[in-house]
Amino acid sequence: MKKIIYLAAILLLFVTNQTFANNKDALRQKIEQIISVKKATVGVSIIGNNGKDEISINGKKHFPMQSVFKFHIGLFMLSEIDKGKFSLDQKIEIAKKDLLPDLYSPIRDEYPNGATLTVAEILEYTISQSDNVGCEVLLRLLGGASAVENYFVRNNFKEISIKFNEEQQQANWDLQFQNWTTPKAANKVLEAFYANKKKLLSQKSYDFLWKTMRETGTGVNRIKGQLPENTVVAHKTGSSGVNKQSGITAAVNDIGIVFLPNGQHFFISIFITDSKEDASTNEKIIADIAKASWDYFSEKSK
Repeated sequence: MKKIIYLAAILLLFVTNQTFANNKDALRQKIEQIISVKKATVGVSIIGNNGKDEISINGKKHFPMQSVFKFHIGLFMLSEIDKGKFSLDQKIEIAKKDLLPDLYSPIRDEYPNGATLTVAEILEYTISQSDNVGCEVLLRLLGGASAVENYFVRNNFKEISIKFNEEQQQANWDLQFQNWTTPKAANKVLEAFYANKKKLLSQKSYDFLWKTMRETGTGVNRIKGQLPENTVVAHKTGSSGVNKQSGITAAVNDIGIVFLPNGQHFFISIFITDSKEDASTNEKIIADIAKASWDYFSEKSK
């Protein structure tokens, strides 16, 4: 009798594990189905269920970051603030000559003659609104793009290359491909930030960046696009625009932390490159993948 009970328990465990595995395989198949018919290269990394579930498609491929790197810049700046090199309430003058006309900038739109803003305000513009003028100001304060890359090297993050600022990237289409990461590496940075096990930031700086990421106003049709209203998502987008000669979009990205109704969360990083699809289709790819992931983890959390 004991032997029968033991065998039954083993069988139940096997069936349960197979069910979980099959569910995970089903999510992978769903994502592959979403991207298989698209004229684009898509990279995906998903980590959920307290790190027990991980899915990667083109997870080690290099993708241009575009404005995703503003999250990395913010992380570095806040770590420098924690060291006393800067402060959130420190005032920085942005002269009219700094308001470069060819860069997307809510700062320039609001202050066409220049302004004096705090570091906190510049960070909020840069991350939440993807402001390029703010990004250039932060990079100058920090010592340039290479200083940001070196911060991640020092903290043992791999597969992150940050070589150029926004002005340089937007002046030369090819340079954006040297500011790259992999989907898996992007997720590892998100995971390290959220868990803060490496003590990357003080609690004050962590809270500031968390709030700023949650308030990101760009990319509403990407990760958040098909999720239930009021879903908490802390994320950062990146976009390249379309090459006028080839008609190819080099980058439509979104990386973030998504929360389920029960408080559990999953990390998701989605990068699209070499796309011949239109803007709405590119964003829908991201939204479809995020929704499939949401459905999977929501069902599993019940």
